[in-house]
Amino acid sequence: MSEATQLDKFAQVVRKLDPHGTLLRAWALQGGVSAQVTALEIARPDGETQKLLVRQHGAVDRAYNPNIAADEYRLLQLLQSAGVAAPAPYLLDQSGEIFPAPYLVIAYIEGEPDVAPTDLSGYIRQFAMQLARIHAVDREHLDLSFLPEQTRRYAHKLRERPAILDDSLDEGHIRDTLASVWPPPQRNPSVLLHGDYWPGNILWHAGQLVAVIDWEDAAVGDPLFDLANSRLEILWAFGTNAMERFTQHYIAMNAIDLTNLPYWDLCAALRPASKLGEWAADAATEQRMRDGHRWFITQAFAKLSGRT
Repeated sequence: MSEATQLDKFAQVVRKLDPHGTLLRAWALQGGVSAQVTALEIARPDGETQKLLVRQHGAVDRAYNPNIAADEYRLLQLLQSAGVAAPAPYLLDQSGEIFPAPYLVIAYIEGEPDVAPTDLSGYIRQFAMQLARIHAVDREHLDLSFLPEQTRRYAHKLRERPAILDDSLDEGHIRDTLASVWPPPQRNPSVLLHGDYWPGNILWHAGQLVAVIDWEDAAVGDPLFDLANSRLEILWAFGTNAMERFTQHYIAMNAIDLTNLPYWDLCAALRPASKLGEWAADAATEQRMRDGHRWFITQAFAKLSGRT
């Protein structure tokens, strides 16, 4: 598709939002792997300008969940009243008139992921606080029945054992351990899960956490899932001490049962199997991530061994 055609399509998106709006510019945002994200700057009839984002989910995610755009749009609507720092949704278009696949338009939030915070303690505290806030969303008053159950997702993942295992990340041992207990007994009430809560999905501005983005993996289930995933990501980004501080901050705000955390740590450790080379920016980063992964699964297996 030519650049002119693309611009014309985004101009049509603007007119769906506001028949009198004008597209000033459009530019692709880098870094997303699950969705194509395009920023739009538009002129309103009152002379004001506004920035918005167009999210187009990839074919893999659409095949897994044909309703992924509608589900994300609905969830973002619900989160606006729940005190969660999530982008506001503006439009869901499933007509196929402009783009063949459904897309949504959401707020553009001024901010970016912070990979080298000047105040790491404040960063970790806010990071934990926002996750606790997500998990505190009141399911009694917000209908989240359209979201999948996280344990069922992992049951499918464990059943679909790849022909070639990633021995460098001890994938076989992790899979065998999880399969032997799946699903682990749930000692915590099910909560809203972000599904991919890591530093790359958190936007910061002037040292403040301003948004949690990319909600397409949202589910309901044990809060230990998000906690474990974040633990590994914080370990990779900032080290073991930061990971432990994050865990303690979270527990101070949401005193959940940690008995089965080692199993969920192993679930988090299973995610990069056969993908770590793609996730790492360079060879040195990959080696650091491999070393961290080895430490992470070693502590999980050690805790499980201590029970027997």
